[in-house]
Amino acid sequence: MSAIVDCTGQKSSECLKHGAANPVERAFKPGHRWKVLGLGVAANASFSATFAGIPATAVVLRQGYHLGNAELGLALGLLGLGVALSELPWGLLTDRWGDRRVLLTGLGATAAWLFVMAMLVVPTRTDIPGVTLLSASLLVTGLLGGSVNGSSGRAIMGWFRENERGFAMSIRQTAVPLGGGLGALVLPSLALSSGFAAVFGLLAAASALSALFAWRWLHEQPAAGEGHVASAAVAGPAPLRNVEVWRIATAIGLLCFPQVAVLTFASVFLHDFAGLGTAAISASLAAVQIGAMVMRVWSGRFTDRNGNRRQFLRSCSALSALAFSVLWLLVLAGPVLPGGQVVFPLVLIVAGISVSAWHGVAYTELATLAGVGHVGTALSLANSFVFIGFFLVPVAIPGLLHLWSWPGVWLAAAICALGAWPVFLRPARTPAAKPPQFETTTLSRLTKPDRSR
Repeated sequence: MSAIVDCTGQKSSECLKHGAANPVERAFKPGHRWKVLGLGVAANASFSATFAGIPATAVVLRQGYHLGNAELGLALGLLGLGVALSELPWGLLTDRWGDRRVLLTGLGATAAWLFVMAMLVVPTRTDIPGVTLLSASLLVTGLLGGSVNGSSGRAIMGWFRENERGFAMSIRQTAVPLGGGLGALVLPSLALSSGFAAVFGLLAAASALSALFAWRWLHEQPAAGEGHVASAAVAGPAPLRNVEVWRIATAIGLLCFPQVAVLTFASVFLHDFAGLGTAAISASLAAVQIGAMVMRVWSGRFTDRNGNRRQFLRSCSALSALAFSVLWLLVLAGPVLPGGQVVFPLVLIVAGISVSAWHGVAYTELATLAGVGHVGTALSLANSFVFIGFFLVPVAIPGLLHLWSWPGVWLAAAICALGAWPVFLRPARTPAAKPPQFETTTLSRLTKPDRSR
């Protein structure tokens, strides 16, 4: 087996002796890719804690900043809109600058901005910031935080082999419910006890810590290195001119609409319609998040081993549409349904897990389809659709409730899930039309037996 040599600190002649072009282009130990994955999880969890944790403080936020419900909705909606607007520009910049520079810049700027908010945009005894200042500050937070997804995803796609990427990306995607859950658990009580200066300060510290991990472990990809994609030009259209990339990104956005409906209004549904108490509602939502995390990790490993990402994504779309359709029919029967307090949360949990289990697999398929050098752009395009959903769905659901009550909400969720199903049908391709794939990594070559001796 060929040796893996770390050329850090060695002379150029020694590095050349072991096949490295210069001291910077060094080979890392195989386990280093797990550090890259770890910082990807940390980066996504830190921003998820910000994006999902701040809305979790909504009651305290409304009271502390003296907001009405409309003003509160505007401020929180602009946080999601900021991410939606900035995802694609950050992704294009990632493919031009590289994942290390963008991730360090984005995380560092997010940490600095949250620290500024902790100093200047918090209620005090003498001054309460207006809704305009708060909304603008949250919009900037979203604009800066949009840097995380594309850059961390590009790094993971580069450091892992083809038969590991689905598993690695799925682990990274568990950071979203993990960070959001931690934020929802910690931040409301922190806001009550210590105020929003402590909330924004803690979130700033989390982003700064993630930036430190990125500086320490995320090295820019050389022309050939462990797990790195080659620097050769990509054959085929760029992502923004690739119809298939747009189709997959749109399907990802469609599947996120019903997921956002569960995340934002499931507690209201279970309380107002099913008549559940706080403990039962919390347990149901926790089951959705835990189930989503487990399924994301399992689905990545399952599809890596079987090479069936499109088939799995179609199955998730169909199962989600079926689960929401069942929920729609049960709701039509009314809250007097026998055993409704058990049936409603169980069906909602199944629907919530089904519509949340596919993220890592879908992002891996999209990045592989985009090809070498375009990962950041492709992932950010998909996330733009995702965060448009986070902006539009909470605005649309009150209108649906007014017109058609809860049956209209869950029927719309089923239609969105079903709409993604045909997109994941693998189109017939000739060999010439096959999308560019990631090249065999140096790590995989180094770990294969050397048969030339």
